[in-house]
Amino acid sequence: MIYRLQPTDFNAILTVVNDAAQAYKGVIPEDRWREPYMPAHELEAEILSGVEFYGWKEGDVLIAVMGIQLVNDVTLIRHAYVQTAHQRKGIGEKLLKHLIGLARTPTVLVGTWEAAYWAVHFYEKHGFTLVPTEEKNRLLKKYWNIPERQIETSVVLKLAEK
Repeated sequence: MIYRLQPTDFNAILTVVNDAAQAYKGVIPEDRWREPYMPAHELEAEILSGVEFYGWKEGDVLIAVMGIQLVNDVTLIRHAYVQTAHQRKGIGEKLLKHLIGLARTPTVLVGTWEAAYWAVHFYEKHGFTLVPTEEKNRLLKKYWNIPERQIETSVVLKLAEK
């Protein structure tokens, strides 16, 4: 089942993100990797900036998370993670479709690491297309709050307008 996550789910969100993000270790630029991948203060800042998290629970255990954020005139899909032991079972797809259904703008964007080919492929499989580099740079600077190095090593995908 998909749930809108609550403040009481904070530690469970961190657990899912930091477990699933292990896939990036040795793949994304070494200078962008850290342990934990997402510290608590960063998750707190994301929530305060308007990211609403939804999750997939099996029993009482959160096993997948995905965020959605309205920024000006676009909807961003943020922080999509499925625990390693539960990947490739369609859970990410169900969460993504749910969040796309919640989008309140015609434009839906997602950013991810360029080297995370599996993530890029996942979004392409679900109707997103890569934007050209110049447009990617403009979008990342306008809608995300990330360092220049992350902009250099990321991609943006856009869903065909609803």
